[in-house]
Formats: sequence, C-alpha cells, structure tokens
Amino acid sequence: MTILMLGDIIGHPGMRTLFSGLTSLVRSTGADVVVINGENAADGFGLSRELAERLFAMGVDVITTGNHIWHDESVFPLMEQDPARVIRPANYPPGAPGKGSTVFEKGDVAVGVLNLIGRQRLVMADCPFRKAQEEIRRLRREASVILVDFHAESPAEKEAMGFFLDGKVSAVVGTHTHIQTADEKILPGGTAYITDLGSTGPVDSVIGFDPSLASERVTTQVPHQLKVVDSPATICGVAIVVDVRSGKARSIERIRHYLGV
Repeated sequence: MTILMLGDIIGHPGMRTLFSGLTSLVRSTGADVVVINGENAADGFGLSRELAERLFAMGVDVITTGNHIWHDESVFPLMEQDPARVIRPANYPPGAPGKGSTVFEKGDVAVGVLNLIGRQRLVMADCPFRKAQEEIRRLRREASVILVDFHAESPAEKEAMGFFLDGKVSAVVGTHTHIQTADEKILPGGTAYITDLGSTGPVDSVIGFDPSLASERVTTQVPHQLKVVDSPATICGVAIVVDVRSGKARSIERIRHYLGV
C-alpha cells in the first residue's frame, strides 16, 4: 500500500495548488491513501467545513489538524462522525470536541490515523507519549496500518516520538513548522519517519505568510496580524510504501511538488 502524507495546507494558495496537482501526484506515486494536515487551510488559521468537503472531493481520505483547529466551529460536526474524516490531536484534555484518531477501510485494508500535539513551546495538552500508547493499543486491534501525525514545534520531541513508536506504527510524521526537513528514513523497527512534512502553501513566504508583515513583526515586536501571501505554492510531504501484512514501512520518499500556480 502506498500512502501520501502531505504537510499543512496554507490558505487559498495551498488549496489552489492541491486542486491543480493532487490528482496527478496521486497518479504518479500510485497512492492508495491520502492524509493531509488541514489546520491552516482557512486563510492560514483553522479549517472550515466547506474547505474540508472540498478536500474530500479532491480525494483526501483523512484530514489531520493541530492547535488552530478551534478557529472555525463549522468543522466540529465532522470531527464527531464515526468514522471521523477530520481529526484533532488526541491528547487535548477530555471534553474537547472531536476525536483524535480514526480507522477506515481502503479496499480490504483497515487503516488507522492518530493525531497528536506536542507540548514543548506549543500548548499545555496532556502527555502525547502516554496518549499515543493508549490510542495505539486500541488501534492495533482494528487496523493493520497505523499512521501518526505529530503536530509539534520541537524537532527533538518529534524524533523522540519516532523512536518511542518505532515498530508499533507504520509511520510517524511531523507537522506544524511548515518547513520540510530532509531526514526521512525507516527506523530500526520498521517505522517510516520524517521530522516535518513541510507545507502545502506559498513558496515566496515566511512559513506561508506575507514576508513584509513577518519582517515588521520581528523588527518592531508589534504583533501585526499575519496574512497568507498569494504566490505559487508547493505540495510537500512524503510517499510511504507499507507492507499491509506486517504494518511495517518498506520505503519513504520525500515530495516537493511545484506546479507554479
């Protein structure tokens, strides 16, 4: 089974390039499953129900998220569905809307997706490592392939999660920083890993946003509202080949797909 896991969609440029390029990317990689982080799809902050439905129409199977998921309540009902196709980090405290993991069928293969959020320099969530253990015990009873999106700031926290879950899941991928890393690998226990998928968003930007506003923020320390810059975008992520019998990854390939739109 080939799985596409794609980085944070950033605003209209990210949606536009997905609309133009996702079908050809799925075809060229032979992808059976598409998972994408959508927490920045709505003008850089959050995800609306309308945008989620558009992503499903493009062929996305599951949308993972992160700390910006709470910006638009219209998407909350999608996170309550069973099985959920939009999930939020599982280690948010009890009472938070939505679900943090999901299992769906692709052909005759059950695929589990788990979303977690880091605590170093990000949010005061419950322990992602303990929550991962709890969720994976359950998911392994239902799914032969398990994919983890760890939405976190710290590279060290992400690497620790990769080794912590090595051999227990098919893949651990990082999201959140919008900067793609070049450390994709198969860990000793057979888990595919990358510290950050990067973003599906504008190239000529500061993590997807207007460079002039970003520069003004850092030089004046005035917290101006950031705006997504309208420029050509890339689709960043990885293509992972998984042995569905063992659940172990056979290969991981980094993707940076530029269409010029």
